[in-house]
Amino acid sequence: MQMNRISKLALVGLILLCSVLVSSAELEFGHCERVVKRWADASSSSSSEEQHSNNKDKRSLQDLLFFLHVPRTGGRTYFNCFLRKLYDNAEECPRSYDKLRFNPRKEKCKLLATHDDYSLMEMLPRDKTSVMTIVRDPVARVLSTYEFSVEVAARFLVHPNLTSAARMAGRIRKKNVISTLDIWPWKYLVPWMREDLFARRDARKVKGVVIIEDANPYGMEEMLMPLHKYLDTPTAHDIIHNGATFQIAGLTNNSHLAEAHEVRHCVQKYKSLGELVLQVAKRRLDSMLYVGLTEEHRESASLFANVVGSQVLSQVVMSNVTAKSKTTKSERDTVSESGSDKSEIKNGTTKVASDKIEAKSGTMTVKTLMEVYEGCSTHLRKSQGTRRVNSLKRISPANFTTETRTRVPREVIQQIKSLNNLDVELYKYAKEIFVKEHELVSKKIVSTSKRSIVDLQNVFGEMDDEKLWTVALMLLLLFLFFLFVNARRRRTSKVKI
Repeated sequence: MQMNRISKLALVGLILLCSVLVSSAELEFGHCERVVKRWADASSSSSSEEQHSNNKDKRSLQDLLFFLHVPRTGGRTYFNCFLRKLYDNAEECPRSYDKLRFNPRKEKCKLLATHDDYSLMEMLPRDKTSVMTIVRDPVARVLSTYEFSVEVAARFLVHPNLTSAARMAGRIRKKNVISTLDIWPWKYLVPWMREDLFARRDARKVKGVVIIEDANPYGMEEMLMPLHKYLDTPTAHDIIHNGATFQIAGLTNNSHLAEAHEVRHCVQKYKSLGELVLQVAKRRLDSMLYVGLTEEHRESASLFANVVGSQVLSQVVMSNVTAKSKTTKSERDTVSESGSDKSEIKNGTTKVASDKIEAKSGTMTVKTLMEVYEGCSTHLRKSQGTRRVNSLKRISPANFTTETRTRVPREVIQQIKSLNNLDVELYKYAKEIFVKEHELVSKKIVSTSKRSIVDLQNVFGEMDDEKLWTVALMLLLLFLFFLFVNARRRRTSKVKI
């Protein structure tokens, strides 16, 4: 009888405890739902205000270009091989890649390239700012993030211990030298991975000789943190997973929004709330001047050159015409001191690359811009590849290549997709935008070509028969001359060999 009473009381207590826990969970979900909805509504209303207040076409380049660089999407190549060819150093926002928390309103700059998230728009003149970004397949982006974290952390293994490595890293930053450790998200991911690499190296020293037979670099536990464990850490959940969506929504742990931390953690805890964040990120992509895809490398570069590059080059031509007009007027109205104008030009000119001179002079075209980009990107890939090989030598036999990625188990790939469900959907949406923009630009190019042909036909149509025969004869002679020169060049090259 006594046992029955105790059992009943225990059952009642358990039911009450479950009720309290359920109520608490419901209250917490309700709070999170309100927090995320409030942020989403505010983001949507600000986007609507932007659209109403700014009647300019989103495809028109504004005074400031904000390159929202999602890590491991190939943005460094765009920055060095496109943007730095189009913009002077003086036109870049100061140290925008290294010291993210500054107020751009205090500086007159035309290019802001940074890993900072969309919340930076709160500090920018919205109606005078164009935004661009590049999106990558989430699986490839996460794998690349893991690989780069390991690669950079491995560079510190030249030091005898972690204390020495950390001290040297701090010394580098004090000397004001650009360091990966100053840039988000690497300022969090690299020290974390560096600590892990040193701990595993110390463990191997204690064990003595360790023979690693596993051919899969993502699972070499004696050497580095295995990929499947890396994916399930609090750091990865907070910074890496759905990183593109949070960055474009302005909700990273580097955000300028006070509510970003709470919104992000509510979405991480309750997956269903992620849809609200995803919709905001999609609207942001819709409003951007340019959205590229890492996987569509050649087509993305061509689209950038035609959409963004062409407008920067046009602005250069216009500014040169205006400057020339002002100079001519100044020369008419005033008499300069002997030699003073030349000395000022000489003293104010810095040594720059020939392609940047070409761009700033207004003689560069979209075609030559693409040629410059291809040469520069090839060189950059080679130098980055060499550095990667040298870094990974310190944790040999671990190595990361396109081929080694095929060894990642299928269940781990599925794990990445599940953890990055918002990024998977955002990437699909970005592909739709890219296809539409690519079609628009292609039609424009074809239309321009057709107009040129029609103009040429009109020119020939106005010629009489005698002039047409003369032109035809000249073209034939030019063609024969070209064949002769080409054949002679081939013979010369054979002799040299």
